[in-house]
Amino acid sequence: MDGNLAYKEEPWEEELNGNIVLMSPRPSVNHNRVASKIFAAFYNCLKGKSCEAFADGTDVYLTEKDHVIPDVMIVCNQDIIKENGVHGAPDLVVEVLSPGTAKNDRGYKKDLYEKSGVKEYWIADPMLRSIEAYILSDGTYVLDEIYALYPDGLGLTEHERTGTKKEIQASLYDDLHIPLEEIFSNLF
Repeated sequence: MDGNLAYKEEPWEEELNGNIVLMSPRPSVNHNRVASKIFAAFYNCLKGKSCEAFADGTDVYLTEKDHVIPDVMIVCNQDIIKENGVHGAPDLVVEVLSPGTAKNDRGYKKDLYEKSGVKEYWIADPMLRSIEAYILSDGTYVLDEIYALYPDGLGLTEHERTGTKKEIQASLYDDLHIPLEEIFSNLF
C-alpha cells in the first residue's frame, strides 16, 4: 500500500461546486461524540451484512467538482470503494451540524446528496439533540421524520415532548435503529 494513502497529512478539505472548502481542523467534543456513537451503532448492526459503515475522514467523490467528507456513511456497493475513497453515492450519509458547517450541510451538500442519489440523509444537531431523516423518493428528498430529545428550556409542553420519536430507524435495514438517548448521551 502507498504510504501516502495510509495517512493524509494535508488539511481536510472538501470541494463543493469546484470551490475548496477547508474543514474545521478540530470538531467539538459533542460533534465527535455524536458522530462516533452513530458510527458504532452502524458498525455493530452491519456485521456480516453486505453494507459497510465509514467514519469521518473518508473522501467521497460525487462529481468532477464535488468531493465531500461525511461524518458517517454507509456504502452497500463495494465496487465504488477504492483505496483513496468512495467513488459514487453512499447509501446513507450523516452530517453532524457545527456552526461553521450547518449552512452547507442543510443547503449545498443536501442538494448534492439528493442529485447524486444518496438514498438516505441524516442531519444530526447536537445542540437540539435531534436528527432530521430525509429519504430519496423519485429523485427528491422527503423529510421522513424528525427524531428529537429536546433539551429543557425550549418551552415545549409535556405532550409535545412525549410526541417526538426517540429512536431513529434507518430505511436500509429493519434492525438498524438507534435510541436517541444513546446518540446524545454525555453531551455538554
